[in-house]
Amino acid sequence: MPHGKLMAISDLHVAFEENRRILEGVRPDDPGDWLLVAGDVGELLSDVEWALGVLSERWARVVWVPGNHDLWTAHEDPVQLRGDARYRRLVEICRGLGVHTPEDPYPVWCGPGGPVVVAPLFLLYDYSFRTPTAGTRRQALEQAYAAGVVCTDEFLLHPDPYPSRDAWCRARVAETERRLEGCDPSLPTVLVNHFPLVRTPTDVLRHPEFAQWCGTELTADWHVRFRAAAVLYGHLHIPRTTFHDGVRFEEVSVGYPREWRRPGHPRNVPRLILPA
Repeated sequence: MPHGKLMAISDLHVAFEENRRILEGVRPDDPGDWLLVAGDVGELLSDVEWALGVLSERWARVVWVPGNHDLWTAHEDPVQLRGDARYRRLVEICRGLGVHTPEDPYPVWCGPGGPVVVAPLFLLYDYSFRTPTAGTRRQALEQAYAAGVVCTDEFLLHPDPYPSRDAWCRARVAETERRLEGCDPSLPTVLVNHFPLVRTPTDVLRHPEFAQWCGTELTADWHVRFRAAAVLYGHLHIPRTTFHDGVRFEEVSVGYPREWRRPGHPRNVPRLILPA
């Protein structure tokens, strides 16, 4: 009988020494356990490689999707690749470590709670999660700048060779949609993305202007359309479980030390996904 558990974590942000210590403690309970990593491992390619290398030595399988921080071209990173070229280099690093990426065939979890297709997604965002008073992308950005709530992506996440981040997002959504449509229709899925697939989780953000950097309306029905048993995401640094159309959504982030040190913060990472 297959054994083990399907676990998930995101937003490790290993540039912080305290978070590196958390990663050192992320270990499986069973030799058959898989770990799904939903992005934002680190800003430097060397940090991402180190962290995923540590995890891949411990877990039966590690599945990774990029977060926005992983895609930054930070000034202090010796590797100054930008945009899609940076993403492709991250994929090469993962393959060298035996880590599964969005560019690889979707694996099937056959352990307890399976079989399910585990689909790592790389989709980005297209500024469509706008505030009600912002009718256009330009107006949404103007509101954010006026409020002093501007994502660092605007300066460090380059879309090359695409003309914009939203154009890159649309291309990724179209490619991923084709792949998901080709999955075995008899199997449910576990969808893994850095950003939430629906807008509702962003409703609790302290600064609603930030939601435009948190996903795309193009995926609003994917959890139903692609038979999701669970949807995993991070990015918001608000770990919790919610349900949308009866589907379980898990925000599985670690977050920054200033966040997880707060009294009452639910430090239950990695999170159990299957068996439910």
